[in-house]
Amino acid sequence: MASSNFVDYVKIFCRSGKGGPGSKHLYRDKLTMKGGPDGGDGGRGGHIILRGSKNHWTLIHLKYARHIHAGDGESGSLSRSFGKEGDDKVIEVPCGTVVYDAETGEFLCDITEDGQEVILVKGGRGGQGNWHFRTSTNQTPRFAQPGEPQVEKTVILQLKVLADVGLVGFPNAGKSTLLSVVSAAKPEIADYPFTTLVPNLGIVAYRDGKSFVMADIPGIIEGAAEGRGLGLRFLRHIERNSILLFMIPVDSNNLLDEYNILLNELQQYNPELVDKQRILAITKCDMLDEELLTELKKELPKDIQTVFISSVSGLGISELKDLIWTEINKESNKVVEVSHRPMEVSHNLIDAEDWDEKEDEEWQENEEDDDLSKYKGIGWDEL
Repeated sequence: MASSNFVDYVKIFCRSGKGGPGSKHLYRDKLTMKGGPDGGDGGRGGHIILRGSKNHWTLIHLKYARHIHAGDGESGSLSRSFGKEGDDKVIEVPCGTVVYDAETGEFLCDITEDGQEVILVKGGRGGQGNWHFRTSTNQTPRFAQPGEPQVEKTVILQLKVLADVGLVGFPNAGKSTLLSVVSAAKPEIADYPFTTLVPNLGIVAYRDGKSFVMADIPGIIEGAAEGRGLGLRFLRHIERNSILLFMIPVDSNNLLDEYNILLNELQQYNPELVDKQRILAITKCDMLDEELLTELKKELPKDIQTVFISSVSGLGISELKDLIWTEINKESNKVVEVSHRPMEVSHNLIDAEDWDEKEDEEWQENEEDDDLSKYKGIGWDEL
């Protein structure tokens, strides 16, 4: 998937439809002069609805359609006829989309299944016609309810891809190479850091027609929590993974130190990620003999299952698949529910009105500070 086509963050403005007003109609015909109230109710305004769709993989279809408006309800009419309801606006999003309020950062909803629907913004209710307000003391009410107003809300949609296993490692650790070997995915592969700029998904074929989904995210470096490298922007894509596959190349200076650095970066981003089941894969092992592998095993952490692999020669790939399949099918590793923290919303942008006032104040201060004596002799003497 081209990097320009992968969109996992959009901000959209939603406006539901307003409810139609109730009717104040009084019944009359050629035989009935005063038939009493028969005004119908107004129609409901249209909802803004989110629907999960397996046919979408990113939010690119919303990148240039950021104003979503639903239809207004129509007014009621005679003979207690209801007004037509406003047209609902359905927004299809990929499974794994999380919605936040753009003003407060509050978590609103989560779309995880195909066909799942959530009403994001409710349309206004239609007003009641004068038929509802008739009483024994007011048999001819000449008033009706107005419809409820429309609701406007700006929301942020974030995509957190759904995968069984997520690849975590430094740049050039062999993550994209592994994904290209075990699946039909075609990620960009090169001999320079940060080749992968967007997450890539691949379906890994297993035995007897079984398969699982693997997610490759851009590399993490030390200090990513402070914004170094690509920062932690893409770590949200592994929050839903059942297990995490840490990948460290065998030619690293210190395998244990690099593993602890990766673990610390995950801890700073979201402590819940550290609680996930982890597997350690030592990559690029095709050039090592048994003696060197035995020595390296002494440097590895003891609390994690380790596999030595080589994507080029195929060393350890089958063993890795077996281990991943066993772990993702354990009940203890299944992701039942993901807790979404409130989003930090930045309000650094200055509105146009505030900017104009600020400029005016600065201009007035500068004007008061001007020394007019320097303009003497050039036509400003009278000032």
